Amino acid sequence: MTAPAPSVTPPPASPARALLPFVLPALVIGVGSSLLLIGVSEAADLLKNVLWQTLPDAIGVGRWSVAWMLAVLTATGVAVGLVVWKVYGHAGPDPATTGLVDAPLPPGVVPGLLLATALALAGGVSLGPENPITAANIALAYWLGRRLSPGSPATVWVALGAAGTVGALFGTPIAAVLILTESMVSAPRPVPAVPGGRAPTLWDQLFAPLIAAGAGGLTSSLLAAPAFGLPLPPFSHPRWPDLVAALVIATAGAAVALVAVYAFPYVHRFFHLLPHPVLALSLGGVVLGLLGALGGRLTLFKGLEEIGELASDVAAYSAGSLALMCVVKLAAVLVACGSGFRGGRIFPSVFAGVALGFTATALVPSVHPAVAVTCGVLGVLLAVTRQGWVSLFTAAILAPDPGLLPLLCVALLPAWLLVSGRPQMQLDGTGAPLR
Repeated sequence: MTAPAPSVTPPPASPARALLPFVLPALVIGVGSSLLLIGVSEAADLLKNVLWQTLPDAIGVGRWSVAWMLAVLTATGVAVGLVVWKVYGHAGPDPATTGLVDAPLPPGVVPGLLLATALALAGGVSLGPENPITAANIALAYWLGRRLSPGSPATVWVALGAAGTVGALFGTPIAAVLILTESMVSAPRPVPAVPGGRAPTLWDQLFAPLIAAGAGGLTSSLLAAPAFGLPLPPFSHPRWPDLVAALVIATAGAAVALVAVYAFPYVHRFFHLLPHPVLALSLGGVVLGLLGALGGRLTLFKGLEEIGELASDVAAYSAGSLALMCVVKLAAVLVACGSGFRGGRIFPSVFAGVALGFTATALVPSVHPAVAVTCGVLGVLLAVTRQGWVSLFTAAILAPDPGLLPLLCVALLPAWLLVSGRPQMQLDGTGAPLR
């Protein structure tokens, strides 16, 4: 006879007195993160309207002519280069070496980083606001937290700043929780929150970040109403052909994006052979203008509004045009980040994945558009970000049909096996890709 296995009791939650002090700071940081994102985005949109509507109309030049694209993007490169060169802190570290959540920057770097980001967003550079806005909010949250509670761990304030920003970006706290869960799994187990107690549970660790993410998402929803859903035909339930299409398209998206990932260190090295940031960013602006002329105006900017416009009129484009958009967008991300423009790689990569998905439906009309688009985005994001939860979540919210989620989870498997262990689209201090 064997003795019954002892019952395993989960560790108790941290006492309320260990969690309550972070509630108010989490709310403040979440709301502040959203307001900073909205403020920078609105300022960039105002300048964007001047650059791409008011000025060309006033001088009688076509808004999307090749000459105007080249002029605006080159001028944007010069302007950002001057900020990187002259403004205190040089607009933060080299964007090729930064991820979505990094160590806090000095607060003095934040103004230059936000200025460079706003200029790039307005000028049509193919980067999103996610990385620099997250870095700015983490820096400010850390600065605030160390003054409110000097003895608290730095990771607490980093998590609050990151969660508030990601919640604000997506309008929901779920993405923030998924990102933090991914990072917490590989982190060392925290020390007890209360002397003599046990280490906090995962929910304890996510308690304050979830509040920050919820506050940031709610603020964005009330003030800016971010929308990620695309006008796609509804998808009721998967069929066997849908499974095959999902596996093929997600893997193809990962493979296409991996080509860009492998090219990234070479593009970065080329631009950094130039002896001055103004030269590198000016040349980057010229190349981005040429890429915009090749791919069309939809391949400019961060890509969030453009994916809606593309989905609304996808029948106007051939399979070749859609494939070209995908390739041009990925090339633009390489050039923008490699030459030193400040911005994130998630939003433009979503556009590339959407274009790839529509390419599949143009080539094989029997493929359901919702399956093609979401799986294209899933594959591209897996290769570019190497974050499974974020890739799955972002793909799922583009077409929020419950029947798609099982397909996406299965389609993720071969795509993840393809990208796992490969170089990342992020470099270390020596210019070598992370793995």
